[in-house]
Amino acid sequence: MLGPGNEEAAQEALAEWPGKLQVGGGITANNAKVWIEQGAEKVIVTSYLFPEARFSLERLKNILESLGNDIGKLAIDLSCRRAGDKWMVAMNKWQTLTDMEVNQDSIRFLEPYCSEFLIHAADNEGLQKGIDEELVSKLGIWCSKPVTYAGGAKHLEDLDLVKNLSGGRVDLTIGSALDCFGGGSVKLNDCISWNEKNSSWQ
Repeated sequence: MLGPGNEEAAQEALAEWPGKLQVGGGITANNAKVWIEQGAEKVIVTSYLFPEARFSLERLKNILESLGNDIGKLAIDLSCRRAGDKWMVAMNKWQTLTDMEVNQDSIRFLEPYCSEFLIHAADNEGLQKGIDEELVSKLGIWCSKPVTYAGGAKHLEDLDLVKNLSGGRVDLTIGSALDCFGGGSVKLNDCISWNEKNSSWQ
């Protein structure tokens, strides 16, 4: 929601489909409950958890407490960049690397505090040059809670690729490649059809 007019747009969307959408961008312990009250199913938090690029368990507990300690209302965004052979959580438009590595230990540590994860591969994001297959495979092993990967998807077939790489444990977000966002390689209706055939979501 960062940027002029985005909060109003989010409020309008929540009013149209209450209890079904997630809200992220600038979420803190001070406003998380407000967005739930306005109709968000969950809030997505990233930067608030990393003051001065260092993970704060106190802040995570604070935001969860503001939500009545209901982990079902909280998703954690662990968007990351490659640093050698590791993936490090990135913030500030993915320009600042934090002190948290995305791996099995960090994910297992965070799982008791949230209901799902959102993970952008920032090095692939918006480029439509293919997904980070290694990261997707790792997420399928590391995560026992729902996780959505984003970054680099360019074909409808990427949905099958992510499903196969992760053993069906990782979902895929397609962004700039979608026709409704100005892309030309993936049609929204085809994605809807794929979901209807491959999941129980309706």
